[in-house]
Amino acid sequence: MAHYFFYFLAALTLLSALMVIISKNPIHSVLYTVLTFFTLFGHYILLNAQFIAVVNVIVYAGAIMVLFVFTVMFLNLRTDTEPRKPLLLWIAAAIAGGLLLTIFIGAIRQTSELYKTTIIPDTNLGLVENLGKVLFTNFLLPFELASVLFLVAIVGAVMIGKKEKRFVNQATLVSTGDLYEQKQLETSKEEVKTLN
Repeated sequence: MAHYFFYFLAALTLLSALMVIISKNPIHSVLYTVLTFFTLFGHYILLNAQFIAVVNVIVYAGAIMVLFVFTVMFLNLRTDTEPRKPLLLWIAAAIAGGLLLTIFIGAIRQTSELYKTTIIPDTNLGLVENLGKVLFTNFLLPFELASVLFLVAIVGAVMIGKKEKRFVNQATLVSTGDLYEQKQLETSKEEVKTLN
């Protein structure tokens, strides 16, 4: 049963990845990319890699796809404003695609022999529980250093984005003082006019 589900997911993944390239509408390409990520989620579940599957959905299908959609909408891409590509570019793309397909076929033929003899020693290899145990025992120091690095990056981003209150207050005082002097000049001119 798992083999059939794998073949279904593989066909759906290839079809949606192909539609990303073929689609003329950029929004449709982004939506097909999301579908590709969800089919990869199914592949990760079949491989018993639950943590990678969840990270794939949260990071790629969630956050990065939102950025892609915003970028596509911000650029406002239209097919009528896109310049026509020369024939030489299409020929070069076809040659590069053919070479890539040849490399893939050669790699699949070489790995087909290895696939028959591969035995997975532990079925609990990709579980989140096992990953957490290894992460907090063997790799505790790199994990903590990475968390400190992220903390420093967050603090740095806040400090860069934060405006200096000192300059804002000085600018406000100067502008208020200028307004006060301007108002004094206007009232003194009005007084001179009324006296004359």
